[in-house]
Amino acid sequence: MRQSFDRELQRLQAEIIRMGSEVEEHLTRVTTAFIERDTYTASQMIAADASINERRIQIGLDALTLIARQQPLAGDLRLIGAVMEIVGELERIHDYIKGIGKISLNIGATPILPTFVAHMPEMAETAREMLHLSLKAFVDHDKELAQRVPAMDDVVDALFNRLYADILTYAANQPRQIDHANQLEWALHNLERSADRTINICEWVVYMVTGVYHEMSMGEYEAPPQGQARHE
Repeated sequence: MRQSFDRELQRLQAEIIRMGSEVEEHLTRVTTAFIERDTYTASQMIAADASINERRIQIGLDALTLIARQQPLAGDLRLIGAVMEIVGELERIHDYIKGIGKISLNIGATPILPTFVAHMPEMAETAREMLHLSLKAFVDHDKELAQRVPAMDDVVDALFNRLYADILTYAANQPRQIDHANQLEWALHNLERSADRTINICEWVVYMVTGVYHEMSMGEYEAPPQGQARHE
């Protein structure tokens, strides 16, 4: 009985890693498509979201079935709970990927700001690396790694603030391009929120290992630090 339970746990973890690896890849691809005005790849990333949604539902159902059939112990129950939360975060990150893809189609062939070309790939790569390390922490039950990953969000936030300032300057100087500026701001927002969702994954890894839930970043509905804008 225990061996069967362990196999099911391992399968759930493997499904999380497969889904997470796909989300990682799509985050890179949709950002490249945005920069290069590649509407074909952007459309592919939008279409891929349906599969991600289906897998989120299936993994959640499998986790609930495992609880119902096996009556897991506390440590196992925390792992299953973490699986259910993490798969939700992965699905939400892919929603942001889909959003960037839709913005790419909205913008079409309109040129984007040179600073986006220069710095958005770095922002996306940092968010992708955060996601990769958070999933590694999950697989390895590595609390220390999970606690280190959120510090990487400082890079994402710094790039967000820089590019957001550029958008404001652009909108002020080109008032007829306000809609275009708004599209750029939403693409930036989606990328920044992807990194924030990765921090949530780290929080669940720490809970899985220790049994203690601790917020590592500002929640979605908390006030931002004085003097800084926060977009949700």
